[in-house]
Amino acid sequence: MNSVHTIAFDADDTLWVNETYFHEAEMAFCELFKDELPYKNVSEELFATEMKNLHLYGYGVKGFMLCMMETAGKLSNEISYRALAEKIIEIGHDLLQKPVELLDGVAETLDQLKERYRLVVATKGDLLDQERKLRKSGLQECFHHIEIMSDKKTNDYQKLIRHLDCKPEHFLMVGNSIKSDILPVLKIGGYAAHIPYHLTWAHEHQDQKPESEFFMEFKNIREILNYF
Repeated sequence: MNSVHTIAFDADDTLWVNETYFHEAEMAFCELFKDELPYKNVSEELFATEMKNLHLYGYGVKGFMLCMMETAGKLSNEISYRALAEKIIEIGHDLLQKPVELLDGVAETLDQLKERYRLVVATKGDLLDQERKLRKSGLQECFHHIEIMSDKKTNDYQKLIRHLDCKPEHFLMVGNSIKSDILPVLKIGGYAAHIPYHLTWAHEHQDQKPESEFFMEFKNIREILNYF
């Protein structure tokens, strides 16, 4: 632990609320078909569309909106689709204007860490939306560098630490996703700390936790201060 001098944080559901809003948007989308199809069927169709298009759209609200549009086209006729399209756009616009709600303990923890460590944001998502959330969060001054990534695979983290001129053993990644924030970093020889969030997108589900001396798990972000 003493070798760590750069700490990177995932943003969505690590620094602020995100998946809760996406879940609400998905429920609103499924509600549009309540008279024709069960919620479960609509949700599964939407997820399948998201997975099919992930390599094209990446992560974020805009890709989610396009997937809702495509799914609605599959589940509706031409006449009803026109009305649905307007409602889907409303759902997407509402999602893009959600308030930035910091998770408990984030502000004070970062405020203490920034005096002793180089702090970084390393997050996936839509560029404009993530910039908006960071700006509204009031946390910008805490970070040395902001990296909005198209994906979070091993090579993406390797590029990040090269850009930071940082060795893996000096790097700690903190996030809520075992799949995206933890496993790729451990693979390149970095440290990784998992802080679970009560909601996880199906694509990020990873039940098995790694067994590694470089892995830590905290109940909340404040527990980092017990180690760093």
